[in-house]
Amino acid sequence: MSTEVTKTEAAKADSSKKTTAGKDAAPKKNFFKGLKAEFGRIIWPDKDTVTKETVAVVAATVVIALVIIGLDALIQLGLNAIL
Repeated sequence: MSTEVTKTEAAKADSSKKTTAGKDAAPKKNFFKGLKAEFGRIIWPDKDTVTKETVAVVAATVVIALVIIGLDALIQLGLNAIL
């Protein structure tokens, strides 16, 4: 009886190896179906949200650019005074 148990266990182990090896290589169809499903779950922002976020990004960029320009001018004046 113990021989039958080991044969059964060995058969299960072999069958589980076969099924896990096949799962690693996903067909392209499944990939594109999953991709389409994920795109369907995206919540796209409305026009007002996009406008507000764009204005915020542009404003932050302008402020940072002005800070960098000011620091550059101060550094140049300091170097010109030293040299």
